[in-house]
Amino acid sequence: MSNVKTMVSPQNGRVTTVLEIPDEVFSEKILGDGIAVIPTSDEIVSPVDGEIIQIAETGHAFCIKSDDGVEILIHVGVDTVSLKGQGFVSLVKVGQKVNAGDLIGTADLEMIKENGYPTHTAVLITNMSMIDTMEVHSGQAEAGKTVALSYTLK
Repeated sequence: MSNVKTMVSPQNGRVTTVLEIPDEVFSEKILGDGIAVIPTSDEIVSPVDGEIIQIAETGHAFCIKSDDGVEILIHVGVDTVSLKGQGFVSLVKVGQKVNAGDLIGTADLEMIKENGYPTHTAVLITNMSMIDTMEVHSGQAEAGKTVALSYTLK
């Protein structure tokens, strides 16, 4: 049996399943499976040790390849690409090594809400073929500290 790996919450807030995200691309697991965070703070941290492999031009999404090869998409808010980067700040570069808990960006949650967008953050494993088992740890979470997801590799 492989070792259990963990992912911490990238934001303060309530961790839940992707089924709660009001967007079928996420709730129907089209891009992958993982967790949703209903955030209460603007800071976004890396959920794992790994490398930044992609950042949306608009700063609302990050892709990280963990040191164990799992590819993770962090997508802040629903339809927030429509904000064209307004309210988002990326603090990392592609190719940068990050550790779990490192600050990678910020999102102005109040501005996102004022513009009518849900603030749910999707944290998805996009290469699910590597995953054997996965467990969501629902409830209140502290960014960079609370384990939000545990998984084993095939």
